[in-house]
Amino acid sequence: MSLPILKACRKRKRAPKLFGLNTFCDPGCPIKPTGAFRDNIRVFLQECAEIEDYKIDSMLVWCTLLVQESGGVVLPLYTIEENVKNSKQPFCDHCRCCGWSHHYMSKRNYHVIIPLDSEWTKSLNSDVLELQTHLLHGLIHCNGFGHLVCINGIEGGSKYLCGREIMDLWDRICTNLHVRKISVEDTSRKRSMDLRILHSVAYGHPWFGRWGYRFSHGSFGVKAHHHQKAVEVLSSLNLDDLIGSLPKSNKSAHVKQIIYSYRNLSETRLITLRDLLKFMLTLKSKTPVKTKVALAHAAFPASSPQIEKFSPKISMSKRQLNTRAKPMVKCRKFQALVATMDSRWPKRRLEFTAEVIVNALKEYRGNKSSKKGMTRQEVRDAARAHIGDTGLLDYVLKSMNNVIVGDYIVRRRTDPVSRILEYTIHEVSEASPPKKSSREKASVEPVLALTEASGIDIYRDVCILYKQVILDQSDSNILGLSVRVLLDSKHFMKEWPFKDEDDQLLRFICQVLPTSSELEMELSKNLSPGEVIVLPLHASFGDLKVAVQQAFRDTYCIMERYTVTDIEDLGSLYDKEVIFGAVQSGSVVTVRGSGIDLKSEFRYEGGPDNWTVRCSCGATDDDGERMVSCDICEAWQHTRCTGIEDTEAVPPLFVCQNCCSSLMPPRVENISYPETETFHYITSPQPVEEPWMTLSVPQEVEESWMTFSY
Repeated sequence: MSLPILKACRKRKRAPKLFGLNTFCDPGCPIKPTGAFRDNIRVFLQECAEIEDYKIDSMLVWCTLLVQESGGVVLPLYTIEENVKNSKQPFCDHCRCCGWSHHYMSKRNYHVIIPLDSEWTKSLNSDVLELQTHLLHGLIHCNGFGHLVCINGIEGGSKYLCGREIMDLWDRICTNLHVRKISVEDTSRKRSMDLRILHSVAYGHPWFGRWGYRFSHGSFGVKAHHHQKAVEVLSSLNLDDLIGSLPKSNKSAHVKQIIYSYRNLSETRLITLRDLLKFMLTLKSKTPVKTKVALAHAAFPASSPQIEKFSPKISMSKRQLNTRAKPMVKCRKFQALVATMDSRWPKRRLEFTAEVIVNALKEYRGNKSSKKGMTRQEVRDAARAHIGDTGLLDYVLKSMNNVIVGDYIVRRRTDPVSRILEYTIHEVSEASPPKKSSREKASVEPVLALTEASGIDIYRDVCILYKQVILDQSDSNILGLSVRVLLDSKHFMKEWPFKDEDDQLLRFICQVLPTSSELEMELSKNLSPGEVIVLPLHASFGDLKVAVQQAFRDTYCIMERYTVTDIEDLGSLYDKEVIFGAVQSGSVVTVRGSGIDLKSEFRYEGGPDNWTVRCSCGATDDDGERMVSCDICEAWQHTRCTGIEDTEAVPPLFVCQNCCSSLMPPRVENISYPETETFHYITSPQPVEEPWMTLSVPQEVEESWMTFSY
């Protein structure tokens, strides 16, 4: 993979700069910037990147070559500078959903991208900013606020990079360039498990929490204390109470066997669900052979008759299995497959068609009791109700074999009797090895019995606990609502606090204080965050005014002609006086001035629309969820909170409940109108019918109470 990239650089007659993947952007490697992000990114591009000989929609592209030290693989790190005034989508949806819609619009956006492995030797396409298949895509506004748009190394995104390596690199880049805040919408999954739930229960924080990302705000009115209490409720489930409350069924017996196996394997006592999941995830990183042997002994102790009975056959059947086993068929994500296709249809159209086919297969599997799949013609006819282009359907059906679409695997086979193609669908966790012959099955049966009981596939066991212990408890008032809270908690954020470094420089955060007329006319939202100003130790107040003026002109669209007139609370000081000694470095300074362009459409990152969110769940701002606007008061509300399902279309005329109540005259009849369902629960002991409600939780959780509205 490294050779084609280096050849491409030689063709352009330039000596490529190579940097180590695991050391790039370490402190002082290769640069040590000391200014604000808007200045540091320019130093970064000048010293660490080479400009490409092409543009993307008039946007400049730089490339940094990184070498993976362990494998010698060379990969490109692209940086694209986007001028928002020339952009197709100037307003930032990510800022709108994470609570930064009131920020003044930055003049430049910087996109940091690592494409898929198959794209490393190719030039970037015009749709590069719209793709969600990149290994890394980070967006940073020139004011230092940014978003981690996507990262696809968490689950099989790359043959050369894992998610941890990509996140380490991204975090070092942000730290080195003095980024201020980065938001992320955590929708990452592994084997159909939401990692924000799994890792929150096991470790107390999401997967991104390893790098300092913390809860920012939730959807549907979920607050920080709601999120924290939900994590405590789920992670503190007592395993003994859990085992006693499980109903008698084959699935419950499997869950109990998993708990017993890992309890026997652990050297410390596993008491709560957090202890169990944390131990299982830690065990996953150990040597596979040692883990397999340890799990086998944990499932059946050494004195167990099963071990004594099967032990002479186990080694033989393993040898037979190794010599006779057929290579497993590898499945590939359809999104990754689409990226390599050369078709006349856009990638989004291909992905939508694949989802329609999967939905048809899901519906067929739900209606049919037999395990026989759908024929090609049946799939084609079912999909034609949504896709009219038969050529597109044939093209996608041709590639639908051993591909993963969402949480399902689509497989294709030829019926041995009718010789007709059939399509089947399986959940990712249901993927099973090929069937064995009767003789081979008899020889391997003891091994299979042992491995199924011991849980050699640890992630399979984790997935069973995730589905049957966490997700399937929706009937429980406490547990079901706690799971819903974690599902609705997707927005996380990391902040690099502003601090004064121990060097010969002065640092301030300077905020613009609008005039009363500006506040009344347009600038009615919350004040935008100030800009970081770095000055030499001998700078004067006049130098501070000039630096603030240049910083705001260089950063924001509406301040290209902004002029600083005075500094708040420092009116008696002259411009020639030295700052050092008068104002402490690291403090916040407010300035007044004139020249803000109130007529510009590029005022706020959230766009020019002045909309209001007023939902029954308590949400007062856009959180990225589906909403509907009242045709009378024009306030936006969640469709889920108003009783509109996600699969339903928004009605052409919608009136919220408050407007209905105000318009509806009082009636004599005693008629109760439906209201938004509100769950109020107290975690102190109460007489309940559900067995889950008898599970014990820590004393501090019992004494607290929470109220959620949905």
